[in-house]
Amino acid sequence: MRVVVDINHPGHVHYFKNFIWEMRQRGHEVLITASHKDVATQLLQLYELEYVDLGSYGSSLLQKMVNIPIMDVKMYRAVKNFHPDILLGFSSTRAAHASKLLGVPAISFDDTEHAKWEHRLYAPFAAAILTPSCFYKDLGEKQIRFDGYMELAALHPARFRPDPSVLQELGLTESDTFIVARFVSWDANHDVGQHGIHDKVGLVKALEQYGRVLITSEGALPPELQPHLIRVSPEKLHDLLYYATLYVGEGGTTASEAAVLGTPSIYVSSLVGTMGNFIELEETYGLLYSFTDGSAALGRAIEILQDPESKEQWRTKRNRLLADKIDVTAFMVWFVENYPRSFTEMKERPEAQYSCASVPGDAS
Repeated sequence: MRVVVDINHPGHVHYFKNFIWEMRQRGHEVLITASHKDVATQLLQLYELEYVDLGSYGSSLLQKMVNIPIMDVKMYRAVKNFHPDILLGFSSTRAAHASKLLGVPAISFDDTEHAKWEHRLYAPFAAAILTPSCFYKDLGEKQIRFDGYMELAALHPARFRPDPSVLQELGLTESDTFIVARFVSWDANHDVGQHGIHDKVGLVKALEQYGRVLITSEGALPPELQPHLIRVSPEKLHDLLYYATLYVGEGGTTASEAAVLGTPSIYVSSLVGTMGNFIELEETYGLLYSFTDGSAALGRAIEILQDPESKEQWRTKRNRLLADKIDVTAFMVWFVENYPRSFTEMKERPEAQYSCASVPGDAS
């Protein structure tokens, strides 16, 4: 089988890296295409995953709209001579469009209900759309729901073992109290007009009364926060999140990653209430708290930091979540290897996903 995997965000590297490695181990050929977004291509290089560089959509909304057809053409040219059997991506417009030109199916993953423009651009051209079961939006007959989160493709215990060496790089130990804070640029298509933490300096100054504050940021920081900025290699961020006492930030992907790792997670954004995975992580599992207001978020953060049992409580909550969720990478491999039969089977018998890790595919 010849598979194209399209990458348009650092999170997508984590979503698909284990799938790529496993598919190649099973004898399939995988071509990776990628565009520039934050550290996406840097992560691919760090994982030694060769890719076709498609360039960038640009930073402004106008640039992104103008570049959609240009990126479609680049995508088509990049993959046509590979003669793929299937294309994969996360809400990938260019993969879906190229699939129609090539006459092969595109499978799209999605967990972002409020990404209305992306849905309009890719969904009509995708053959199948795979979403977490908690995804509350109905995307029609093409939609398949699975009992997991995209973050578990990288962070399920079958795929992830935390490495404490990152702590040594930062002069920390596993017993130290430290908080990871993340600030985003709000330039994604579905983030335009949204906002998060207004008083970043005030938040960090309050948090550092309880422990060391480590900041990762997509944009420039005020001078007062520069001493907190860390330059850890991006593939080590998950290790850092695992050992952190608390995560606070505007980054939705990082917030959900921290939660599934069993680290208390506080998400601050005007997008609160628009995504089913965040609602489930908060209301069903108690692993994450969501706020639109930075001061309210700070109050909850202090409560967590003042409780010496909080980390152990979150580990227990995580174990409950893991008992309910599947190994998403195993599901992805099974679904792709057996497509389109897997699509029909998931429609008729969704429980097939729970045993898919042991079901042989139709490798070719």
